Amino acid sequence: MIRVYGRKTSSNVQPVMWICAELGLEVERLDIGGVFGGTDTEDYLAMNPMGRIPVLRDGDLTMFESQAILRYLASEYGRDALWPGSARARALHDQWMEWAKLNVSAEFNYKIFWQLVRTSPADRDAAMIRAGIEAVHRLMPMADAQIARHGWLAGETISLADFTFGVQLYRYYSIDFERPKTPNLDAYYQRLQDREPYRTHAMICFESLRAPGA
Repeated sequence: MIRVYGRKTSSNVQPVMWICAELGLEVERLDIGGVFGGTDTEDYLAMNPMGRIPVLRDGDLTMFESQAILRYLASEYGRDALWPGSARARALHDQWMEWAKLNVSAEFNYKIFWQLVRTSPADRDAAMIRAGIEAVHRLMPMADAQIARHGWLAGETISLADFTFGVQLYRYYSIDFERPKTPNLDAYYQRLQDREPYRTHAMICFESLRAPGA
């Protein structure tokens, strides 16, 4: 059995759990991190010296970093459907996977979601929020154009790029801020919601993360 260490409200744990469900893998998830603590223990730091979540254990393999975990799971259990064996075939998947993590997650999750949900109003950084919204207005139309051309973020079928990108959308569409007009992205999000693994593992209520007054 695969074991995942990390709380279900973590946007880094969610894509790992989502892909495991898509692949039909049996997984035990342990509540670690956030209000549950446990990331600073000797045993946990032996698995991840960064003291962050998630950590995955699969037999004698222990690893951290969610992007690396996604690549491992898709390679080991998903065959070419999610992560092609050919470097050329998976190049665009990898490119858009990293784009989603290094751009969308960084700008939306940390500058908008963190400020509007996880920070009390008196402590919010208005300039950071504006910068995040400006970035989102550049980034999401890029995703909209990609989806219009291909159907998915990196091609004609779901790939790891969609797991990294799509996991952000429940929060993106659930909080109140000025979003750009992106009809293809809107339809893509509706399609993701038709997938039971996405509903179960990505559409996680985040009220427990909300700061007082937020």
